[in-house]
Amino acid sequence: MSYQSLVEEAEKLIASNEKWTGVTAEAVARMRLQNRFQTGLDIAKYTAAIMRKDMAAYDRDPAKYTQSLGCWHGFIGQQKIISIKKHFGNTDRRYLYLSGWMVAALRSEFGPLPDQSMHEKTSVSALIEELYTFLRQADARELGMLFREIDKARAAGDTVRERQLQNSVDTYQTHVVPIIADIDAGFGNAEATYLLAKKMIEAGACALQIENQVSDEKQCGHQDGKVTVPHEDFVAKIRALRYAFLELGVDDGIIVARTDSLGAGLTKQIAFSAKEGDIGDQYNAFLDCDEVEPGQSLNGDVLITRGGKVLKPKRLRSNLFQFREGTGAERCVLDCINALQNGADLLWIETEKPHIEQIAGMVDRVREVIPNAKLVYNNSPSFNWTLNFRQQVFDAWKQEGKDVSEYDRNKLMSADYDATALALEADERIRTFQHDAAQRAGIFHHLITLPTYHTAALSTDNLAKEYFGDQGMLGYVAGVQRKEIRQGIACVKHQNMSGSDIGDDHKEYFSGEAALKAAGEHNTMNQFAA
Repeated sequence: MSYQSLVEEAEKLIASNEKWTGVTAEAVARMRLQNRFQTGLDIAKYTAAIMRKDMAAYDRDPAKYTQSLGCWHGFIGQQKIISIKKHFGNTDRRYLYLSGWMVAALRSEFGPLPDQSMHEKTSVSALIEELYTFLRQADARELGMLFREIDKARAAGDTVRERQLQNSVDTYQTHVVPIIADIDAGFGNAEATYLLAKKMIEAGACALQIENQVSDEKQCGHQDGKVTVPHEDFVAKIRALRYAFLELGVDDGIIVARTDSLGAGLTKQIAFSAKEGDIGDQYNAFLDCDEVEPGQSLNGDVLITRGGKVLKPKRLRSNLFQFREGTGAERCVLDCINALQNGADLLWIETEKPHIEQIAGMVDRVREVIPNAKLVYNNSPSFNWTLNFRQQVFDAWKQEGKDVSEYDRNKLMSADYDATALALEADERIRTFQHDAAQRAGIFHHLITLPTYHTAALSTDNLAKEYFGDQGMLGYVAGVQRKEIRQGIACVKHQNMSGSDIGDDHKEYFSGEAALKAAGEHNTMNQFAA
C-alpha cells in the first residue's frame, strides 16, 4: 500500500473515533510503515518467499548465487545490512547466517563454550529475535529520516521533491533479509528438535540448518570426534522441522541438511535393516567389520550378517562403531541423496578444506540422481585459505611441469612469498572462489560462519594497542572515528543509531509542541552533520 493510501486509510479510521484527540493520520501511517512486520512469523513467511525465488533464479543461472556472514549480535547484523544497502543499493541475494558456534562461544550464560550443543537451546531463538529487532529498527530509523525530509520539502513548498521522497517510501526495501539458522543436531530427539524449531520459526527463521551428528556427542564440523546417526534417525528430524514449518503456516520454509560424514569416522549405533539393500543396510555396509571364524569367542560382541557371512563390527571402548577408512565421500553422497529424497531443500557438505573439485566430485554424483541439488557451503575461518590455495597452485604448477624450485610447499604461508606469481594466482583463485564454486560445484549459498567474531577481535586488538600505547586518544580518533566519518558509517551518529530521533518523533506525535526532544541545537551529534 502506498504512503498516501495509508494516510487516507488512517484518516478514515481516526474520523470514526471522535475521542482520539490529537492523533494524526500521517503519524499513524508513518508508524505503520516503520513497523511493517508485526511478528516473527510475518518475517519467516516473507523471507522464505525470497529464498525460494533466489533458489529458482540460481537454477536458471548459477551466477546468481547468494551470500551471508555470520553475526553474533543484533547490532552486528544490523550494521552489516546497512552497509550492504549503502554500498550496493539493495540487499538482493544477501542474507544473515546464525552460527551455533558463535552462540556457544558468545551467547551462553555459562560463558564461552565449545561448539558441542552445551549452551541453552533457547539462546538460538533469542538471537534470531534479537537480529530481527535490530533490522526492524534500522527500517524505522531510515524511514524516519525520509519522513523528516518529506516534512522539510513540504515546509519549503517543494512539491516535486515531496513526491520524489514519497516514492522513495513506496519503493523502500527493508533491511529484513533471510536468516539461515543453525539448529545443530536438534538438541535432543525428534520431539526436542520440533519444539526448538517452532521457537526459531516464531522468532523469524525461514531456513533451518540441521546436521546428521549424534545430538549428545555433537562436535564442531572442523574438529575431530564426530559421530553420525543412521539415515532414519536424521530423516525423523528433517520431518520434525517440516512439521514445525507447516504447523506455523510457513509452507515454503527451507530445510538445509548438513552431512558431517566426510570427517566423521564413527557411528553410535548400527542401523536397523529390514532387507538387503535398504537404507539401513547401505549405512551398515560402511562399517569396518571382521569376518567371524567358526568357534571364535564372541562374548558381548555385536554381530551382523552380510552376503551370507557373519561379521563383527569394530567397536571402541566408548561403545561407538567404526566406519571403514576412505568411505567419507561415499557416505556424504548417500546422505545427500537420502536427505533430498526425504524433504530437505538444500545440502551442506562440511569439508576439511576449500577445494572446488573435491566438492564438485560429490555434488556431481548427487546430481546424477537429483539434478537440481544445490548446496549451502561454509567458507570457514577454520580453513587456512592462504596456505590452502597457495598449495593448490603449487600442486597444479608442478603437475603442469612448471618450475616450482623457488618455493617450499610447507612454508608457503610465509610473507616472503606474498609478492610472488604463485601467491598472486592463489589470491585470484580465492577472490573468484565463490563464483567458480557456484558454477562448478552447485553452491547456491556461500557463507562465512564466524567472520564478525574475528573482526571484533582484530579491531579491538588494534584499538587497544594504539589507545593504551603512545597514541593515546589519537589511537581512537585516527583509527576509528575519522574513518567512520569519512566512510559514512551510520553509527558515527550513535544517538541516532540507537533510536534517539525515532523517540523524538514519537514525543512530537504524543505531546505536540510540549514535547521535550533530544535533538536540539545543543546535541553534540550535530558536530557530525558536515
